[in-house]
Amino acid sequence: MASSITPSRSRSRIRRQRRNGVLLLLGPFFLLFVLTYLVPLCYAVGLSFFREQFSGIGWDGPQLVFAWFDNYTRALTDSAFLSGVGRVLLYGLIYVPLLIVLAIALALLLDSALTYGRRFFQTLLFLPHIVPGLIASLIWLYLYTPGLSPIVDFFSWFGWNVDFLDDGILFSMVNIAVWGALGFNIVLIFVGLQAVPKSTVDAARIDGAGELRIAFSVKLPQVLPTVFVATLFTIIGSLQLYTEPMILRTSGESPIDNAWTPNMLAYTSAFNSNDYHYAATVSVLIALLAGVLSFLVTRFANRRAMR
Repeated sequence: MASSITPSRSRSRIRRQRRNGVLLLLGPFFLLFVLTYLVPLCYAVGLSFFREQFSGIGWDGPQLVFAWFDNYTRALTDSAFLSGVGRVLLYGLIYVPLLIVLAIALALLLDSALTYGRRFFQTLLFLPHIVPGLIASLIWLYLYTPGLSPIVDFFSWFGWNVDFLDDGILFSMVNIAVWGALGFNIVLIFVGLQAVPKSTVDAARIDGAGELRIAFSVKLPQVLPTVFVATLFTIIGSLQLYTEPMILRTSGESPIDNAWTPNMLAYTSAFNSNDYHYAATVSVLIALLAGVLSFLVTRFANRRAMR
């Protein structure tokens, strides 16, 4: 009888120890996730359903009232918000494909048998990612400013009057973002390429395939999940456009205003107009847009993986 109970107790103790180990390892992550993500998100959603209004002549100060969806209606009919969303989407349409294509091409090149000095080029390409976005924007602001920039002077020698801070402001931001994020995405895709079986590559070479054919017909299809992950992160990052326009607008020559992007509109509403409820509404709408785009990319990636 005792021998039949002992194994049962032993298995129960093992399961309990495993459960405690999982909780010990994942507990800090979930605690930080709740405190730094879920709580602020729920707080922002709660703020978005209220507004402040004055009663009578306003001697009693503003009163907090439940606004239902009035803030969302205001945002969706606000030309400043809609224009900012349009600019961000246009920025993403240029930035995301350009970054991913360059990252794929350079990662495949680094993984190619024809490439020498891989460690050097990996470090060289990754270095811009180490530079904080604020510092990078300040550096490029100097390189875009006429009278200071050697790049503008170079174009002027050929008679080309290039204005990076006016008509080409969107492409200037794309350039800054690509310069800063390219190295990270190259490393991400390059690590995925390292998992491609060498036997598959060798078999393709024996069949007479060249390096270009191997890169796009053998290696790239096997790292598509990594490419989709990089694309997802890039899309989410593009919707958070804030640092680059905030720095470039200090030049005084750019057409950027306080509501040029939704994030700038939210910042202005919160800290210049003290309208925290409208700022929270704008933030929630951008989060919803990021969620929808992330869902579409994930759905497309899953369908591709099932083929």
